[in-house]
Amino acid sequence: MKEERRKYRPAESGGAILSRRGLFELAGLAVATAAIPPGAVMAKPSPSGDSNGQGVSPVMDKLSRYMSEASGRALPDEVTEKTKQHILDTLAAMISGSQLTPGRAALEFAGAYGGKEVATVVASKIVCGPIEAALTNGVLAHADETDDSHAPSQSHPGCAVVPAALAAGERFGIHGTHFLRAVALGYDVGPRFTMTLGGQQFEAESHWSTHSISPLFGAAAAAGCAAGLSVKQMRFLLGYTAHQSSGLGAWNRDTDHIQKAFHFGGMTARSGVTSALIVQAGWTGVEDIFSGRDNFFQAYNPHANPPGLTEQLGERFEIMRTNIKKWPVGSPIQAALDALEILRKQRPFNANEVQQVSVRLATDEAAIVNNREIPDICLQHMMAVMVMDKTVTFSSAHDKARLKDPATLREREKVKLIADEQLERLMPLRVAIVEVQLTEGGHLTQRVDSVRGTPNNPMTGEEIVAKSRDLIAPILGPAQCANLMDRVLNLERVKDIRELRPLLQRA
Repeated sequence: MKEERRKYRPAESGGAILSRRGLFELAGLAVATAAIPPGAVMAKPSPSGDSNGQGVSPVMDKLSRYMSEASGRALPDEVTEKTKQHILDTLAAMISGSQLTPGRAALEFAGAYGGKEVATVVASKIVCGPIEAALTNGVLAHADETDDSHAPSQSHPGCAVVPAALAAGERFGIHGTHFLRAVALGYDVGPRFTMTLGGQQFEAESHWSTHSISPLFGAAAAAGCAAGLSVKQMRFLLGYTAHQSSGLGAWNRDTDHIQKAFHFGGMTARSGVTSALIVQAGWTGVEDIFSGRDNFFQAYNPHANPPGLTEQLGERFEIMRTNIKKWPVGSPIQAALDALEILRKQRPFNANEVQQVSVRLATDEAAIVNNREIPDICLQHMMAVMVMDKTVTFSSAHDKARLKDPATLREREKVKLIADEQLERLMPLRVAIVEVQLTEGGHLTQRVDSVRGTPNNPMTGEEIVAKSRDLIAPILGPAQCANLMDRVLNLERVKDIRELRPLLQRA
């Protein structure tokens, strides 16, 4: 049954899913395709006549034009508001991340490495080059698990897109509306790449990481928009970005979250900004990395669906399909905490009344959060904390001392994680089924299909502000926190994005 499910088939996102067997079957196809003359794959002369003799595929033509025109194209009101919320949420993740081990490592690197004083390093007094700032802020943004996520693409867009847009935006002194449009473009472009490749199953079967490919292209698009690149320059940008695309699924084995933070946010933001700056400086290259010999899709998945990159551009905004996490923990744990909160509202109980807590998750999700050494990615630990504290805060999710606390360990022993193959078939929908057995004999069950903060169950603006305040105020202070949130939620009034610097940095 499992083998049948993993056969190559079209993905819901309009992309494709490739099985291990399919990879071997396609190896011959890749070799055969390589023998086709350059420009013969999906390519035709650009209608603009600016291809310098190179074939430009319809996909590249449409995508590069959309990207180049983004800075002057108004966004729907609801997309503008959602973009502000994700910018605020990501900045809050950066600021809170400065207190964690990956964040401290990133700040130490930025302080020692230096660079021309152009761009802000958040939650510090450092101003450095835009490439270094993007790298540092990207690591800060994913120093833990508070940043946003996009289920169809199996990626975290914000931790790369926002740092890249900020660094390039400061380099070119763009206004707040331009910044908003650059960020929204990054969310539109990046996730479409891994949806086209096959999303979660592409990562599982190929060992490439969607968590690096998607954010990288998103960061490059956002930075390119901030740099005001032309249509042709956007094509070069995509080429340089494809050459820099990298990352393995081995990030799962990082126990300190430092390499994971680099993989998700730092590396991707850095490389995206690099693509934008070198092209803006006049570098040229392959005009269509999507077609011809040795193109992007031949390298990653010859059976991908390239038109997915432009499907419903300007109609379906991916930021509207991106999750903002309610809980400051890994994504696979979100639904389980939601379920426990719902159960407690239905029938209040204390920790001493709980005999056992059973949690069912999709098999791949369960593997990510099963007895991890990092508190906010360990399901058993976070469920124990929730049972004891009746909520989860940023502070409690990052209290490493509680991993060895006897009282917490007693509650943790009661938590049983079950990998469920049926729930795996529902991915990328993250479903949790939580059962609580009480000592008095009562039995409570709750299934959560739509996690709080997902498009089907979105957080309110007030909830997002409250979450951001919890992350920002302890570090920058209540007054500076309030001023920063006000400016971000009114970005249209910002004439130069560099005006945010004194609000983002420590006094």
